[in-house]
Amino acid sequence: MRIAKRIILFLTVNFIVVLTLSLLLQVLGVRPYINAYGIDYQSLMIFCLIWGFGGAFISLSLSRKIAKWMLGVKIINPDTTDAIQHRLISTVHNIARTANIPMPQVGIYHSPSVNAFATGPSQKRSLVAVSSAMLENMNQKELEGVLAHEISHISNGDMVTMTLIQGIINAFVLFLARVVAFAITRNTRESRRGSMSYFWVTYMLEAILMILGSIIVANFSRRREFRADRGSADLVGRDKMIAALEKLQQVSDFKDPRKTRVSMAALQISTKNKGGFLRLFATHPPLQDRIERLKSF
Repeated sequence: MRIAKRIILFLTVNFIVVLTLSLLLQVLGVRPYINAYGIDYQSLMIFCLIWGFGGAFISLSLSRKIAKWMLGVKIINPDTTDAIQHRLISTVHNIARTANIPMPQVGIYHSPSVNAFATGPSQKRSLVAVSSAMLENMNQKELEGVLAHEISHISNGDMVTMTLIQGIINAFVLFLARVVAFAITRNTRESRRGSMSYFWVTYMLEAILMILGSIIVANFSRRREFRADRGSADLVGRDKMIAALEKLQQVSDFKDPRKTRVSMAALQISTKNKGGFLRLFATHPPLQDRIERLKSF
């Protein structure tokens, strides 16, 4: 059932992206970028910018709904009488007020993994969610550190920043892959075989370039984590953020059997540390590095 739900979500989001961007290309009158004379670089650039940034920003605009559906996040009613939920709401409200941002939605999702995340297209339409395991395993001091970290992401506009970076990478990959593929297959493009060669070379280059581009995106993501850690320290105190990271370090070896998707992992406060070459693709710095960075401030 969970797999079917993810497949439906994936297909639905992609259908919305393709339909919206296809209509936008028609409205703007973007012509085919390959013609009898070669490549129309202006049309290709517009095509790549629309598809590169459009897909990223549509996903961002739907990010709260995607997170709720994917992880089963239940939004807490601000007037709740549940003591634990009321404490969570009050803590987020106090930190948001200190950060001078609008009160985000607050939610809980059931998971044995101690984690939390923030998402949303803007400060006014943001969401902070924590796992049930986090509420069970963290004391108030540690919880404040985590929540201040997520509030810092919202205050810093990290979701929009990462979307812009991803959009730039997407557009660059689409553009370069098509230009290089056209050059490689130019002697055979008149035939059906040449058209197929262009198609496969394009997508092979896209795959390679997207892998390389993800290293750049991951690097920016790791920087934003250090910045959010510092923001948490400014909002609630360095000791609380360090305590939160030390608790995460204690439980980091525990794996969530639901295998949270990579697309959601970048939103969370902590992910499994990678070693060697894979460390280049990590969205979060090692917890020990984050603790040492905070202690050095």
